[in-house]
Amino acid sequence: MSELYKLPDGWEWKTLEFVCGKDSSNISLKMVKDDDGIYPIYGAKGFIQNIDTYKIEKPYIAIIKDGAGVGRVMRCEAKSSIIGTMQYLIPKDTVDLNFLFYYLSIVDFKSYINGATIPHIYYKDYKNNPFPLPPLSEQQRIVSKLDLLFEKINKAIALHVKNMDEVDVFMGSVLNDVFGELEYKYELDKIGNMIDVLTDYHSNGAYKTLKANVELLDSKDYALMIRATDLENEDYTNNVKYITEDAYNFMSKSKVYGGEIILPKIGTIGNVYFMPYLDRPISLAMNIFMLRCSKSTDNKYLYSYLKSPKGHRDILSRANGAVTQTITKDAVRSIKLPLPPLHIQQKTVKYLDEISQKINKVKSIQKEKMASLKALKASILDKAFRGEL
Repeated sequence: MSELYKLPDGWEWKTLEFVCGKDSSNISLKMVKDDDGIYPIYGAKGFIQNIDTYKIEKPYIAIIKDGAGVGRVMRCEAKSSIIGTMQYLIPKDTVDLNFLFYYLSIVDFKSYINGATIPHIYYKDYKNNPFPLPPLSEQQRIVSKLDLLFEKINKAIALHVKNMDEVDVFMGSVLNDVFGELEYKYELDKIGNMIDVLTDYHSNGAYKTLKANVELLDSKDYALMIRATDLENEDYTNNVKYITEDAYNFMSKSKVYGGEIILPKIGTIGNVYFMPYLDRPISLAMNIFMLRCSKSTDNKYLYSYLKSPKGHRDILSRANGAVTQTITKDAVRSIKLPLPPLHIQQKTVKYLDEISQKINKVKSIQKEKMASLKALKASILDKAFRGEL
């Protein structure tokens, strides 16, 4: 195979298929159970539970093959199993598992993704990805050095995460204090009495009608189809969905202009977003609600309450479902909060915005430091697999 760059003496360019061999698979497991039949099982978010299942005998690498997190790499212990959304790779005896893991962490799996609706990758597509293979003793030396360096870097990253968590807790405390004081002074009212609009994707028609008139597009088109994942990532450019002008006009009951409150109605119940002003046509995607307040209620005031720990509990307490939670429009309308005169709401919003700006500045600094540490990890890995570590 052609070389990507010159390797040190004793190293060879191989493929993932070569270093992993024929034991690796992206199909259902066909292993024999032990007598007890209880093994850990892994999914896209890591360890799930111990269940009666088939197992993989050796330590292995698991890779998410479809859906959210596609291409994420995990190290898994021997005598464990994986769910159907995972693939597994078992290295040969001449390949250190941790060396393989570190290399896979820098492989660009996005370049192998197929599928517009549900992204997925196939082992057959990435099995020929080049792999720089040194002797086993050199692999183990590199792994020891990476473990030591990354332990220090990961501790530093964890500290920055802790700092961001602490300022979030502080902001939550401020919100609870503010709305607790307002509750003492003013009567509670239902959200249903504060809003002019509570809508969703399906407000525009029946399923068949929507399917006939609306198609989600990956390439840039007339209107952005805003999703909870876009709001969560605060990214309205990468991996987004679009619709045509005709579809946008058809979706007249769920046009988004900016300044609205967005709530997931299935799955991540309790998350709350304030729609930014993006200066472009935007429509509401599936599985989220959009709220727009009446003239007597400030959108940002209602958003701030729903972002508070108490507001979060109010949302969760009205959700249904043991596995996948859902919430209805009527349940959202039933949430109560203190409703002072509009000028008091606006004064409250201004006060909270001032604190939020200071907190966001602290979080921005922490994120920059984390980004620098992650860039350092990438640089170290690049040197490791060039034989320069």
